[in-house]
Amino acid sequence: MSSKTRPHRNNPRRRSAGFSILELLLVLVILSILAGIVGMRFTGQSKKAKVTAAKSQMDQIKGALTTYNIMHDDFPTTQQGLEALWKDPGSLDDWEPLLDNPVKEDQWGNPWQYRSPGTHNTHDYDLNSWGPDGQDGTDDDVKNWSDEE
Repeated sequence: MSSKTRPHRNNPRRRSAGFSILELLLVLVILSILAGIVGMRFTGQSKKAKVTAAKSQMDQIKGALTTYNIMHDDFPTTQQGLEALWKDPGSLDDWEPLLDNPVKEDQWGNPWQYRSPGTHNTHDYDLNSWGPDGQDGTDDDVKNWSDEE
């Protein structure tokens, strides 16, 4: 047999034609690690986005409350709640809705907390969301007062 027709078992070209199972597993492990890192970053961004959306929604509610105060020379009472911004409380002659869409819940499905007069803002109102953990008084609460009082 000539050398051209005889198969070469240790031919380096033939061996490098594909990937070994070990190489494939190593690549999969590296891709899994990278996917985990990227996933954790996106999870953090999702939480930040919801907090930002809650702050934006709070600003919208605050604007409607300011308009209500200008129109009626007072804020809705705690009993009237935020519903007074989209539902006629029945006690006002010139009432009109100030929010097109009712804003009953924050981004985490918890009701917005409203109190007037407020315990933190005694001159007008307290407005807050319990934030991602759904518990009152924790660091992740979104509120219209500072903790430096």
